Amino acid sequence: MQARVDPIRDARHCGRWPMRLASRRRWVDQARPPPSRPGGRMNRKSLLLALATIVLAGCSSQMTKDECRTVDWRTVGYEDGVAGRPGDQIGAYRRACAEHGVTPDLDAYRLGRADGLREFCQPTNGYRTGASGATYYDVCPPDLAPAFLAQYERGRERWHFESRVTQADAQIASRRAEIDRLEQAIAKSGFDVVSATSTPEQRTEAVIEAKQSAERIGRLREEIVVLQQERARYAEELEAYRARVAATD
Repeated sequence: MQARVDPIRDARHCGRWPMRLASRRRWVDQARPPPSRPGGRMNRKSLLLALATIVLAGCSSQMTKDECRTVDWRTVGYEDGVAGRPGDQIGAYRRACAEHGVTPDLDAYRLGRADGLREFCQPTNGYRTGASGATYYDVCPPDLAPAFLAQYERGRERWHFESRVTQADAQIASRRAEIDRLEQAIAKSGFDVVSATSTPEQRTEAVIEAKQSAERIGRLREEIVVLQQERARYAEELEAYRARVAATD
């Protein structure tokens, strides 16, 4: 008798399982896995099994023997396909299940993945994938790849312009945070210098540390000026890109 798969219990084996499980539930609500028979209808039991399968796909390295035996490998393949994952993903499942002497159903996995890829390899997904900065693993079939790649490159161009502004903002924020930390260190050094309980050696060390912190702050402020100039240029190029896209749409 096969053990019952509990998706809630099994999800706990993965890190941050509530968030991961919620994302898998949204996927189940939005995209029904391919039925095992034409015209088949998913009942509650099938839905739970699909959910468990998807959760386990997210933490395959921790799959138990019962999980390896009971998951629907076609659904696992489908989920990998709609996510645009590379074909060698099945290798992770095979290694995990090999520890329990179980071999995944490769044919079922490939059938599901092929179905999933036909959903993933649509132009709208191409643009969304490129705009998110995600990597494309050259997985689309020949009849869908050209249209997908055309939109992927469009999205990738958008990501290029937007990410430069975002990265500049992050670098500026990082340097400002370091300046705040150094200013606090200088204040502490000043307290140590005037404290009646400080030894001469401690006062000397505090003066040196304050001087080094002040010099570092000066360099950081110079870097911020350069980064702000670069950010302004990146922002102008981003606006020019947006205007160009708006004119052609």
